[in-house]
Amino acid sequence: MNIAKQIFNSTFTIGFLIICLSFSCNNEKKLIESGKIDANNKYITLSSQLMNNVQNNEPTESILETLAKVNPDTLASFLITDNQKKAFWINVYNAHIQIFLSQNPELFENRGKYFSTKRIAIAQEELSFDDIEHGIIRSSKFKLALGLIRNPFAGEFEKKFRTRETDGRVHFALNCGAKSCPLVATYDAKNFDAKVDRVAKSFLNKMSNYDTSTNTLTTTTLFSWFRGDFGGKKGVLQLLKKYDIVPQNSKPAIEYSSYDWTLSLGNYYEE
Repeated sequence: MNIAKQIFNSTFTIGFLIICLSFSCNNEKKLIESGKIDANNKYITLSSQLMNNVQNNEPTESILETLAKVNPDTLASFLITDNQKKAFWINVYNAHIQIFLSQNPELFENRGKYFSTKRIAIAQEELSFDDIEHGIIRSSKFKLALGLIRNPFAGEFEKKFRTRETDGRVHFALNCGAKSCPLVATYDAKNFDAKVDRVAKSFLNKMSNYDTSTNTLTTTTLFSWFRGDFGGKKGVLQLLKKYDIVPQNSKPAIEYSSYDWTLSLGNYYEE
């Protein structure tokens, strides 16, 4: 009788704990989705630490190993909102650019191959820079389609992690290692919008020249390459006015400067 009672009590306790755990997980997911708590306390923090370690010439091996081995579903559970996804993947992208090109600058001599080769290990998957930028961060946009066409044949990994909406500002956060690239900053999800706006405004101020006599603006060709991500010319002009690059009542002709692909590493954004 005592043995039967003990078995019953143990079974009841285990069952109760499972129910509670399930309720807790479901409740936490609802809180995350509602924005009341932020799920970036682990993997976005790791991506930020990776970026900081790269900047400060500190070891990165243990962080890279953790990011490489994490279960995809586990990682996805920490990257629910678009800002969480953008913060994590921008940090990962920028860190690996600095790591690989510092170790082997010759890789940049064939840029097409460099960006398309799968060499970044994240969540048990080998990814290329193109996979991360165009597939995940830009929400499955074709690389050379001016941001106008979405890839209908995206793989399951890409679908799991890609953003829901394309945010043109990411082009002022991603650093490809060239002289004309934006500065490298470290991002988190909570303050992503404010940080990327500051970085973008700083970059566009540097790269833009408004000639009042001819009402002509010369600015980065990133606007031209990815015009669809910005909502076309109208969206480009709205963003330029938002950052006070041109007067609010102006309608300038927009010209684009040539892109300087000279290798240039270690260019970090300072507040």
